[in-house]
Amino acid sequence: MGLKTGLVGISNSGKTTLFNCLSNNKIQTASYSFQNTKSNISITYVNDPRLDEIHKLISADKKVYATLEIVDIPGLVKGASYGEGIGNTFLNEVRNMDALIYVLRCFEDDLLPHIEGCIDPLRDKDIIDLELQVKDLEQVNRKLQKVEKLVKSGDRSAKDTYNSLLKFKEALENFINIRDLELNEIDKNLIKEFAMLTAKPVFYVLNVDENSIDGNKYTENFINSVSNNVLIVSAKIEEEIMRMENENDRNVFLTEYGLDEPALNKLYKGVYKLLDLITFFTIGGKENRAWNIKNGCTAVEAAKEIHSDIARGFIKAEVISYEDLIQYKSEQACRAAGKVRLEGKNYVVKDGDMLHIRFNV
Repeated sequence: MGLKTGLVGISNSGKTTLFNCLSNNKIQTASYSFQNTKSNISITYVNDPRLDEIHKLISADKKVYATLEIVDIPGLVKGASYGEGIGNTFLNEVRNMDALIYVLRCFEDDLLPHIEGCIDPLRDKDIIDLELQVKDLEQVNRKLQKVEKLVKSGDRSAKDTYNSLLKFKEALENFINIRDLELNEIDKNLIKEFAMLTAKPVFYVLNVDENSIDGNKYTENFINSVSNNVLIVSAKIEEEIMRMENENDRNVFLTEYGLDEPALNKLYKGVYKLLDLITFFTIGGKENRAWNIKNGCTAVEAAKEIHSDIARGFIKAEVISYEDLIQYKSEQACRAAGKVRLEGKNYVVKDGDMLHIRFNV
């Protein structure tokens, strides 16, 4: 889908280490600010155990997981909205993201000093929020000046836009993010038009040391204030897991730390929920493959994810649910049990659907 998720954080938060885990890259990290002055980009595969089970039951040359584009945006400092540090680069990158992951430092390390002098993830969150709010407010004020002239000239069509902008201005001046407001359709159209920074959905990663995977005083304080879309991660532990090529070794390592799965798997689930994504599958032949689409997409929109020609020549979609395949163990058995459905263009795809698109071009 080309959806971009941006990692943002104060310098030395462990953001690039987390990016290395997500992408299995080896981007250099350092114990001083502004090591990275440009964004790192990776297409990362999203592990889905359902695809593993499908691949056991249905023959294909290979299996391909769904992907997400992850962008490691250079570290932030106070004053980014005024160009401090590499502020302009940071904010321009944020504008291009569909969702943001705030990586917030919750570990102490004398060799890796915090740029603000002490550890406080709530303060760091507020610093990031404020920089985005300032930039949004600048944009709103510029637009208000133009729209106000139209309203005064008697342009009735500009009144609703003016009211929305006033709503945004009042919120931002009171340090409230636009995503926290009740939004009408006019609000949403303006947000889309201006790619407003504080309207973007946010997921919070609290980066701890390897001795605090169940949390510490910093994570407890944060979660007491921000209860939604929060995940505790030890980027160092996740990095060690990613270095292990043997799956048995990984499982032993996870057991030693009392983990049922890598935290990164939970992060992907969190991002999917944040972006309101679901997964559908195409099966058999060259590949068994998972695809991500927005919840509520139709069969023809799913077909477009596969190839525009398939969508253009769409005739019907053969649909099998994942649960039915697991129950009946094969595509043939699903057909015999009447569990293969023929659906048209407007069928709303469900999470776990397996689609075979009939098309003619």
